[in-house]
Amino acid sequence: MSTSLFTSWVMAARLRTLPLSLSGIIVGASIGIKATQSSSNLLLSSIFWLAIATTLGLQVLSNFANDYGDGVKGTDNEERIGPKRAIQSGLISHKAMKNGIILTSLVTLVLALLLIYTAFGKDNFILSVVFFALGIAAIVAAIKYTVGNSAYGYKGLGDVFVFIFFGLVSVVGCYFLYTKALNFTVFLPAITIGCLSTAVLNLNNLRDINSDKNSGKHTLVVKMGWHKAKVYHQCLGILALLSFLVYTCLTYNTLWSILPLVSFIILAIHFNKVRQTEEPMLLDPELKKVALSTFLFAILFAVKLLVFNA
Repeated sequence: MSTSLFTSWVMAARLRTLPLSLSGIIVGASIGIKATQSSSNLLLSSIFWLAIATTLGLQVLSNFANDYGDGVKGTDNEERIGPKRAIQSGLISHKAMKNGIILTSLVTLVLALLLIYTAFGKDNFILSVVFFALGIAAIVAAIKYTVGNSAYGYKGLGDVFVFIFFGLVSVVGCYFLYTKALNFTVFLPAITIGCLSTAVLNLNNLRDINSDKNSGKHTLVVKMGWHKAKVYHQCLGILALLSFLVYTCLTYNTLWSILPLVSFIILAIHFNKVRQTEEPMLLDPELKKVALSTFLFAILFAVKLLVFNA
């Protein structure tokens, strides 16, 4: 593979989206390790690394599928704001991208199977089947966001799927891989991660509101309109904060328990910026701020749990 072709595939993988996708895994694994008291070292956990690998596979798959789906439908055009896509730029053909989607799907499925076997072994057949079904559902969801006539991203349902898979499934699912049990409190940081991840998608759709509207991509932002979508954005931030505060109240033991709130200082500046912004193109730099702030929240969450036992 030539250097230029390799660079094109790296561009299509959209590396800047990867930290956000890992946030839920970091939070869920941290709570799981703390709950089982099996080890205080997250970095030595095979479940953690297999979950990371599987999630990266799903995110890259989603990015490839998004590039393919929007490229086929003509949504990625000259009117679109933000980095140009691989198919849009002519760097990767439709056929090559389709093959890339198939290969990435297979690799991700193998990683998911390894993760399930590592977590449940041979003795938890029913749980293995349930998580295998979740893995298949995640792969289908990653592809169907923009691919096909029934692409849910074109019907304003992207927010729901992002909240479910980036938030609830990622955090609660990873926690369950360690504990084989459910705990109500785990859903609270899952809601935080889900809301912040949804905020990234909403911000992306706010930026692309004009090109999406003109190309027939009926995102939730297009359906709500600019001003209501900005109010919705603020609501996501408030719900994310409230969920973490409730979790902190229920689990508080030292001052280190509030360490993840540091990330909300950056987020508060961001949400104020969005409130004041009236030009879609000015929102593009804000995407990485929310994504990296969410990743920072996850890192600080793991530190306060596993380093400071808070």
